[in-house]
Amino acid sequence: MARKKIVFIIVEGPSDEVALGAVLSKLFDSSSVYVHIMFGDITTRSLTGNKTIVSSIGDVVKTYANSKHFKKSDFQEIIHIADTDGAFIPNDSVVEDEQKEEVFYSEKEIRTKYKTRIEKRNETKSRHMQVLCSRKKVWDIPYRLFYMSCNLDHVLYGKLNSTDEEKENDSYDFAMKYRLSPGDFVKFISESDFSVMTGYKDSWEYIQQELRSLERHTNLGLCFSDDAINTGNRRHDKRRKGG
Repeated sequence: MARKKIVFIIVEGPSDEVALGAVLSKLFDSSSVYVHIMFGDITTRSLTGNKTIVSSIGDVVKTYANSKHFKKSDFQEIIHIADTDGAFIPNDSVVEDEQKEEVFYSEKEIRTKYKTRIEKRNETKSRHMQVLCSRKKVWDIPYRLFYMSCNLDHVLYGKLNSTDEEKENDSYDFAMKYRLSPGDFVKFISESDFSVMTGYKDSWEYIQQELRSLERHTNLGLCFSDDAINTGNRRHDKRRKGG
């Protein structure tokens, strides 16, 4: 029997893996799913020398492949799930607030003690996301970047500015809710009022406009509408969330 191809899924933090790992493994049950935790946001990292954001993603995959003695042909695809963190908003929506030691998000603005630092972060992050969302392959493996806006907690739980403890608790509850009903998860992520489902390129144009990268939106549902995954409840609904 041929070995299952690997679906390599990149997420930012441990709570992301807890929330999505089990249900994604069931949705891609004809493949071998590996969820890689970055322990941070690779799209905000400063790059040196000849390093690019694409080569940085490629290095993550290659390191895993080398550790397991895999070849690039052993991979089916790379799915990268990233928060937008308001990266595409205008700088005048980043408000300097001396009372905010931690970055504070709302659907209208970012409040921070370090306005210049956040503006620079947004510039780096938005540029890297624009590069990655236009890529079809990384290390010659099919690649797609999907967004959670403003972040994963916002999309999955309707919360902003969660503590680490809240993230941990919410991710566990979410995983328990959907781990045995992947079809219900696909319906939730594809048919909610925050689901942007008109096509991959269009969904990326949509999130870069106005304050949408702070608002509650995701295009992750496209991951399942485009793939032949037998979930029972999967639908090919191409409606778009209104803006």
